[in-house]
Amino acid sequence: MSGETQTLDTREDIKLSNTQIAWRAAQDIEDGAYINLGIGFPEMVARYQPPGRQAIFHTENGILDFGEPPAAGEEDWDLINAGKKAVTVKPGAAFFHHADSFAMVRGGHLDVAILGAYQVAENGDLANWRVGSKGVPAVGGAMDLVHGAKQVFVITEHVTKDGKPKLVSKCTFPLTGVGCITRVYTSHAVIDIADGRFVLREKLAAMTIEELQAMTGAQLHVDGAVADLVVPAL
Repeated sequence: MSGETQTLDTREDIKLSNTQIAWRAAQDIEDGAYINLGIGFPEMVARYQPPGRQAIFHTENGILDFGEPPAAGEEDWDLINAGKKAVTVKPGAAFFHHADSFAMVRGGHLDVAILGAYQVAENGDLANWRVGSKGVPAVGGAMDLVHGAKQVFVITEHVTKDGKPKLVSKCTFPLTGVGCITRVYTSHAVIDIADGRFVLREKLAAMTIEELQAMTGAQLHVDGAVADLVVPAL
């Protein structure tokens, strides 16, 4: 199925909020994992670590093990993440040169990178930095993250604001990385990428697989039971 430029029938009447998508992704982060969160929406994942688990968050500009955002008015602007947002640091946190930070990324020391997306292809290709003439001037560190981390998760709406699929058979926007995505958390489903296919793992209980397929620009495959996608009201 092509569908890259097609406007699809959608179920926007039932969908998860960004905070709920971030919460669901956070549930799959293992205790003690080294995690890099992309700028913007993915940063929300840090808020929702499950009780009894503590990830170690890495930021490209040179902090390992940063903590919660400071209270308003208590920011130390020497302590920021890659998105230029103020952070706190935990006991034992480390500071290092930008080049050393990317040596950690390229050396395969991150367990998971979590990024946003414009498009994800069924073979795991990712486009998340430019749409035609719109976007940031260059791909930046994302191209290192998608091939340096052991797993790469995407969190995203299932379709664009004008109803076009973000999960497609082939990306039409400039690529960030090739064959790099392992799992996608959307506003309607949790989907793995395995053997060049989208494999449906969870979906909202209020919609059918057929309705979800109608929102998707490539074939969804079912391998075993599809669980209900259940999240708290955040």
